[in-house]
Amino acid sequence: MFQLGKTIISEDILEKEFVCNLSACKGACCVDGDAGAPLSEAETKIMEEIYPKVKPFLRKEGIAAIEAQGTWVKGTDGDLETPLIDEKDCAYVIFDGKTALCGIEQAYNQGIVDWKKPVSCHLYPIRVKDFTEFAAVNYDKWDICDDACSLGKELEVPVYKFVKEALIRRFGEDWYMELEKVAQELKNS
Repeated sequence: MFQLGKTIISEDILEKEFVCNLSACKGACCVDGDAGAPLSEAETKIMEEIYPKVKPFLRKEGIAAIEAQGTWVKGTDGDLETPLIDEKDCAYVIFDGKTALCGIEQAYNQGIVDWKKPVSCHLYPIRVKDFTEFAAVNYDKWDICDDACSLGKELEVPVYKFVKEALIRRFGEDWYMELEKVAQELKNS
């Protein structure tokens, strides 16, 4: 672990390798698990604002779940998160054949909304936990991502480079440039 500004970072994000392999996992992270995607307070307001524009991209089951539960929910642990369909699929998930995709991201890709998706989804496999004085930045190893780890190793892409855009979105360009310096120093030591 090392500190960078107001973040405590696991060295795993520099040392482990990862590249999403949708053709292998079929977007399992959007449909497996026991909770929705973590959201910030600010993101809950965005979810409320964009829902009417995103709704045409969603499946009827997702729309039903959102209209019954809301555009976001408080999970069993009190954290803010996306609602689920039957306690499984994210309510915002859509399918391209058998591959799960994000309905919000599809609306973004078509220029309908200007928000890509929750930053926690964009950051995956990195999970950020905010505390009063700092944010913990950790690599989340999940067996459904084994193919992504293999592809990352094959292509030699460390986790932090795979999620560069999301890290910049969450922490800023200057923070990311400092992270790259730390990664380079670790590599040279």
